[in-house]
Amino acid sequence: MPQGKIALNKKQGPDLAVTIYDVARAAGVGIGTVSRAMNNANHIHPDTRKRIMEIASQLNYQPNGVAQRLARRKTFTIASVVPFFFNYFYLDLLKYIQNELGHCHYDLFVYSIDRFDNMNQVFDRVLAERKTDGILILSLELGADYAEKFRHAKVPVVLVDATHAQLDSIVIANRKGALVATEHLIHLGHRRIGMINGDLNSFPARSRLQGFHEAMQHHGLELDPIVMRMCDAQTGAHGFNEQAGYLAMQELLALKSALPTALFIAADVQAVGAMRAIHEARLRIPDDIAIVGFDDIDFSKYIGLTTMKQPLQEMARLAVQRLLLCMECRPDGDFHLELNPKLVVRQTCGAKKQPVIVSV
Repeated sequence: MPQGKIALNKKQGPDLAVTIYDVARAAGVGIGTVSRAMNNANHIHPDTRKRIMEIASQLNYQPNGVAQRLARRKTFTIASVVPFFFNYFYLDLLKYIQNELGHCHYDLFVYSIDRFDNMNQVFDRVLAERKTDGILILSLELGADYAEKFRHAKVPVVLVDATHAQLDSIVIANRKGALVATEHLIHLGHRRIGMINGDLNSFPARSRLQGFHEAMQHHGLELDPIVMRMCDAQTGAHGFNEQAGYLAMQELLALKSALPTALFIAADVQAVGAMRAIHEARLRIPDDIAIVGFDDIDFSKYIGLTTMKQPLQEMARLAVQRLLLCMECRPDGDFHLELNPKLVVRQTCGAKKQPVIVSV
């Protein structure tokens, strides 16, 4: 036998899995000591842990994942509560969240909310099932009663793209981003600027509307309700979808001579629908109508859309980091973080032919 190797029990044979009892026998300790070493628990000498881990490696011991989870009372699963799952923004954000969790050996379980009126039912289900070790809630606003329910249940929660005073949160600076987008159009010389937005039950929709208002008022420009469209949530995804943008643009096109010369559109996917309607009307972008969107989802660069880029990867990384910290019971006070979007200038605004990123 090569020096330093541990011999298998003859009864075990090469085809049988090594058990915790084999490791304990080879190390001359009890199975409780092996378990503490594997779980990096306290009350075990570092030298003992090191010796056990070396023996386990030589024996090619693979701990039983289910048993480990039961012993630690962990599921190694994170829940994500998402509104209207089939939306480009959430698909991109969930992709980054999944990547971050994968590095930490956690799985992602998704609860999807398809209507505002069943949101509380989904929250009740999440609280009742307790299938996961922590929860990320995306773009959904919790009332005081449900914020208190989550706190009372002592389940770690981080809000993403939404905020609540009693819960940790990380958001994009939606108001500031909308202000920068609108001011970009103003600086290009536009004075009659319209807006296509989502349903105002949505936190991002309300924040982006506020930023649009502030920019227009700051520059002394008229806020004409005729050239502003708040899309109906009945079309799905808080009104942030291609069909909603298409229908809203058709309504604006019917204004004829009162049509705005530029539009701030609160979501890139809405902008896709609006651009289709403009092309069908045989108008030109940006010559007849300039457009700035919001999100910078993957396909935006392929259609030359000027837009506000959300740092989704950074948002996902920070949200997962904070949630894991809370799950380890090591929070360092309240956590309310706001990330700035960036203006990405492409063809639809008429400013430049080549893309350039401008910091907010």
